[in-house]
Formats: sequence, structure tokens, C-alpha cells
Amino acid sequence: MSEDTTIRFVGLDVHRDSIAVAVAVGDGKPAGSLGSVPNDVPGLIKRLLRLAPAGSLRCCYEAGPTGFYLARRLREAGIACDVIAPALVPTRPGDRVKTDRRDALKLAQYLRAGGLTAVRLPDPADEAVRDLGRARDDAVRDERAARHRLSKFLLRHGRWFEGRSTWGPAHLARLAKQRFDNPAQQDVMNDYREAVELATARVARLTARLAERAAAWGRAPPVTALQALRGVDLVTAAALVAEVGDFRRFAAPSALMAFVGLVPSEDSSGRRRRQGEITKAGNGHVRRALVESAWHYRRQPRMSKAIRARNEKVSGAVRAIAWKAQQRLHKRLTRLLARGKPAPQAVTAVARELAGFVWAIAREEVLLAG
Repeated sequence: MSEDTTIRFVGLDVHRDSIAVAVAVGDGKPAGSLGSVPNDVPGLIKRLLRLAPAGSLRCCYEAGPTGFYLARRLREAGIACDVIAPALVPTRPGDRVKTDRRDALKLAQYLRAGGLTAVRLPDPADEAVRDLGRARDDAVRDERAARHRLSKFLLRHGRWFEGRSTWGPAHLARLAKQRFDNPAQQDVMNDYREAVELATARVARLTARLAERAAAWGRAPPVTALQALRGVDLVTAAALVAEVGDFRRFAAPSALMAFVGLVPSEDSSGRRRRQGEITKAGNGHVRRALVESAWHYRRQPRMSKAIRARNEKVSGAVRAIAWKAQQRLHKRLTRLLARGKPAPQAVTAVARELAGFVWAIAREEVLLAG
């Protein structure tokens, strides 16, 4: 008896406790629902293998809180599985009914039609560093929130810091001297101060761990190379590399710019061409890191002590790219601001060009390694 080689396209709507399964056969027949099964990977694999041999199955599910674990397990079992970008799944106008069953059917149908966009499954080592970097980002936001609460508490009572730099030694020393006559308010002051100190210590601890893990990481060379750029320290460089992974998958810098959502949106038809704000589609972590780095190009191009020390660790070609970036991006930002462009928009435009220099340095590192 010959083996059935008909391709089965399987849509999976994955939740913590259950997975809705639907299948579309490659010969064009309507897709059908197989119901919902428990989120048990071995059991799901057995169920799928009853449909067809592993080589005849093509599965997919949307990226979400369940991560990449299921896709990796299915691939280990020899079953092709893609993780789909949810924002790029086609939607029908007027379709206002959404259920797990319908979502699975839609994925199966669009997978068969080739209308879905898969995201890259990160290497487990890359994902681990990415998780550490995102944990540090969370800690920074918590620290900012704790500082904000303390500052606003003091402001409500007519106390604020007149110095030039907040949260430096002088500011922290002044906070330590704050006293309230009412014991309840002193309790609040002490608690807010302790929350700030704990949050700051957490950021420092995670920063040290990130530096340690990045040094032993297989992608340490591009992390070191990207730090030749102004505004790109260890934390930013590690975030860029961990989020993007292999820069070789982008054939041109414009592809990287689009990946992070820094290209203008467009609504053009015929002779009319209309561009709007940036798309903000794709990886928001990389986009935010690039925008934050772009603010540094307000300053005149120069090799500070810190930048010079970082440049000593990279090749001459990388140093040349980084210096060209300083000159070009500062000039670009200055011109945009002089034309009256709002600072956030001007910096975003510079961040888009900075992505091109990041791509060039990462490609240079690949050439050196090859």
C-alpha cells in the first residue's frame, strides 16, 4: 500500500490549556475543524501523525504568549511548523465573529494559500540573552516608576530638588535628609526611598548579568562591533543582536529598517503619492533602542574617551563606518531641526539611517568572520 503524500495544512490556535486544530488538504477541498485538544505536546503530535506522515504535514500558529516551544517540539518530531506574525494575518471586512475554531480554520486556509508571514524562530541561545535584556528593560521601567512616585510625593508637599542632575549623589543625599513631622508621611517617604533603592539595585544586577552572558555568547563579536557607534553601549548592542539574530537575513539596510517599523507608511494610488508616519510594524524593542541611540547625535562628532576605548576593540573597517555615522547623522539631525522639524520626528528619521549603519557594521563582522 503506497504512502499518502497529500499535504495537510494544519492551523493551530494555541492557548495555555487547549489547542484548536483545523486542517486543509492540499487538493483544494474546504478546510475542516478537528475540534480542540489539551495543550499536551506529545498527545498533539500523536494526533497529527494520525492525519498524515510527518513529512506531509505543514503546521502553523500565531506568535503570542506561548512562545516558540511548540514549534520547536514539532520540528524535532519532523513536522514542519511556522510561527505566524499575528498582525499580518489577512482579515475579512465585516467578519465580526471570532472563536478558536474559526481562528484555526482561517490559519489552515491561509497557510494552504501561501498568504501567511512567518516570524523567525530565534536560536535558543539568542532567545536566552533576549529574555535577559527584556528583563532588564522591565527593571528600568520599574525603577523609573518608583522614582516618579517618590518625586511626586515630595512635590505634593512642596519639596523638590534644585540641582542640575537628578538621582545623582547630591540628589540622593538630599533625599536621605528628608523628614516629615507626621509619622504616617515619614513611613511613606521611607517606603518610597526603599523601593527606589531596590529598583536601582535590580537594574545594576541585571546589567552586570547581561554583560557577563553577552561576553560568553556566540554572537559576542557583533555586540562588540556595534559598540563602536555613538549611543550604542553594551546593553543596546546586546539588545540589537539578540532581537535581530543573524543580520545576514536582510539583503539590504532598507529591509532591516522595515523590520523594525522605521519606514514611512504610504497610501498611494495612480499619480497620487502620500506618505505618513512610520509604520511601527515589527520589532518594537529594536526600534526603541535605535531611537534612544539617535538622540546622541545631537552632539558634534568627536571621539570621547568611552567611544575611543570601545573603538580600540574593533577592526579599522568598523571604526570607519562608526565615524562616518557620527558625521552623517549629526549633520542630518542638525539640518532637520534647522528646517523646523519637531525633535521627535527628526530623531526618528536619524534612527532609520542609524539602522543602516548597524546593518553595515554587522555585515562587516560577518565578512571578517567568514
